[in-house]
Amino acid sequence: MARSLLAFEPILKQRAWGGDRLTAFGKRVPAGQRIGESWEVADLPGADNPECSVVAEGPDAGRSLRSLIEEDPTSILGRAEPGPDGGFPLLIKLLDARENLSVQLHPSAEYAANHEDSFLKTEAWVVLEADPGSRAYVGLDPGLDREGFDRAIESGAFMGVMTEHSLEPGDCLFLESGLCHALGAGTVVAEVQTPSDTTFRVWDWNRNDPERVLHLEQARESIRLGEAQRTDWPVMTRRADARGTESGGVRRRRLVECDRFLIEQLDSGGDPGACSEFTFPGNGMPHVFLCSSGEGTVVDPDGNVMRFYPGRTIVMPAALQEVTFRMRVLDNARWSLLHAMPPDPLSSVRAG
Repeated sequence: MARSLLAFEPILKQRAWGGDRLTAFGKRVPAGQRIGESWEVADLPGADNPECSVVAEGPDAGRSLRSLIEEDPTSILGRAEPGPDGGFPLLIKLLDARENLSVQLHPSAEYAANHEDSFLKTEAWVVLEADPGSRAYVGLDPGLDREGFDRAIESGAFMGVMTEHSLEPGDCLFLESGLCHALGAGTVVAEVQTPSDTTFRVWDWNRNDPERVLHLEQARESIRLGEAQRTDWPVMTRRADARGTESGGVRRRRLVECDRFLIEQLDSGGDPGACSEFTFPGNGMPHVFLCSSGEGTVVDPDGNVMRFYPGRTIVMPAALQEVTFRMRVLDNARWSLLHAMPPDPLSSVRAG
């Protein structure tokens, strides 16, 4: 029974577009390997141990997240609706895009309902680092129809029909399942998503890599075109435009609120050099915290302490009534935490 904070061993994934920038976020990137993803909290449908997070420290060290949920789902999930087969309802990653990611999309609700091995994948990217000129590509020209979609692929100039967004640290991109998108080179992002790894690759920058096949037929069945690309939450939320409140020296900014998850950024507010101590109530729901800058600790009611540093992800199980944070500056950078949680079925303030 998990009644203490949980931190997991990262699951590192080699990707053709990956690099070594996740070393700055506490990951042990093997020499010569292109690590594109670090799965921080993972419990995929039907997953075995390689795709399910394992507790790194504390009384439950060595146990999988799935085994803890199976033993006592209420203690981990509380009121939260579980994932597609009873697992944790969020997948949390760090991505290092040394090169451009493929243009891709994820299954529509109709496609997922008709294919038992496919699952909805709605996600959001929160930009942690962005080189000058970095871009993301989300959505297609609203006048594009299916014939135009096919012509753009055949011409090898697919980027001409995509909507381009410049990127700066703190920006957030919201990507509903079925929406065509690609992350550009020179970025590190935190990704919050539903627990799915079903991806349909549409275009791959003319790489012509036989190991990176395209999934055009599946994409045609799921893609959003024209007005269907409208989302209930904006695709782009700029750091400066995110709605926020400040109390006790802690600023909270809402980055995404949809029917799949909520994402906030917590930081030191008006005083970037401030140290902060504050409590966070559990309210019967699981919460995930990812440190994007600064450092500190989080303490549960039994006195168990875990340390935060850039890249560190910690889960607060629903059984914990509250935890206490003590956060401070590191390397002249204000402390900042991303907070993610699944939708609360008791909440009356829900988008989507």
